[in-house]
Amino acid sequence: MTQINKLKIFNDPIYGFITIPNALIYDLIQHPYFQRLRRISQMGLSYLVYPGANHTRFHHALGCMHIMQKAVDVLRFKGVSINPEEENALYIAILLHDIGHGPFSHAMESSIVEDVHHEAISLLFMEQLNTEFKGQLTLAIQVFKGEYHRKFMLQLISSQLDMDRMDYLKRDSFYSGVSEGNVNSERIIQMMNVVEDVLVIEEKGIYSVEKFLMSRRLMYWQVYLHKTSLVAELILTKILKRAKELTQKGIDLPCSEGLLFFMKNKITLDTFDFKTLDFFSQLDDFDIISALKAWQKEDDYILSALSKMIINRDLLKIKLSSDKVPTEALLPLKEQFIALHPSISVTDAGYFIFKGKIKSQAYSKIAEPIRILKKDKTIEDVVDVSDQLNLKSLSRLVTKYYICFPKQLL
Repeated sequence: MTQINKLKIFNDPIYGFITIPNALIYDLIQHPYFQRLRRISQMGLSYLVYPGANHTRFHHALGCMHIMQKAVDVLRFKGVSINPEEENALYIAILLHDIGHGPFSHAMESSIVEDVHHEAISLLFMEQLNTEFKGQLTLAIQVFKGEYHRKFMLQLISSQLDMDRMDYLKRDSFYSGVSEGNVNSERIIQMMNVVEDVLVIEEKGIYSVEKFLMSRRLMYWQVYLHKTSLVAELILTKILKRAKELTQKGIDLPCSEGLLFFMKNKITLDTFDFKTLDFFSQLDDFDIISALKAWQKEDDYILSALSKMIINRDLLKIKLSSDKVPTEALLPLKEQFIALHPSISVTDAGYFIFKGKIKSQAYSKIAEPIRILKKDKTIEDVVDVSDQLNLKSLSRLVTKYYICFPKQLL
């Protein structure tokens, strides 16, 4: 019987060589649920703006596991007790933290499923894997849910300075070419420590934390919430909602079996059973792109026109403003649009002309703080320790309002 070498090495453009620490991690990576992440873009439709942004959730998950290994090494060197079971739980939890993402990520959360967030689906996947792997993920699930008594372990996975954010900022900066997002994750990890089971950053690492928070702000407004990426994701959400509406009226639309299941059924967290999870695990970016290519030729003008916009990158016009957009501002645009397309009703014109808002906050004073361990052994919030005035402004919630409409209405 041939023995498979499970101690593999991945060559990563960000960190160099990434090693798989044990056979269980290898088996989880090899599982179809995880391999699916190779077919899901890390940055959604941002490649329409930044052509290099074609990396995947698979890349990101491995990167997170790698820097978690570095964090464990640093903390142990500083005398923090982490036993082998806890270490493995950290690796599993961070490896699987994004496994619940659907195709093009956030567009799916508000269209084919009813506000079921990817974190909840990640947990469902982890629980199913735990059944398949005979309970070996139990501790990882406890850590992921925040039920384990060692608080710093959850902070490493989900906080304002976790392995997830450190990897995606560095990785997305690299692939998009937006150098402002590049963070010194190595320096931050070296400055980590644990005091009374709470994660802290030693004071000499404060400048790296300040750079991290500033990078996060710049990446959100320059990349993640770039107006072209934003309008593309909004259009995709409208397409999926329209397709679901038509399907539930009895109109057959060409698409994969997995996507058709979500088109036909109303899916909430309460109805997200194993059958639903199985169909969800079949979905990836290719299902959506294939459907859009087919839907360009559908008789329904709305579905056809919106699908062509994504495929041909001929998107709606979007205007951002600091001021709220009044509802009445949409009426003249809808009247113009209906004059050009008499078969479109006022309600259906809402697929092409709509408004909304986006929010971003680089650092929240309300959420779990980033704690700085000062030289006198006291611990303070990074905002209170920092002498950078702009760090205080980063904790302010910034809201921008948008209006979208066809370019011919300019």
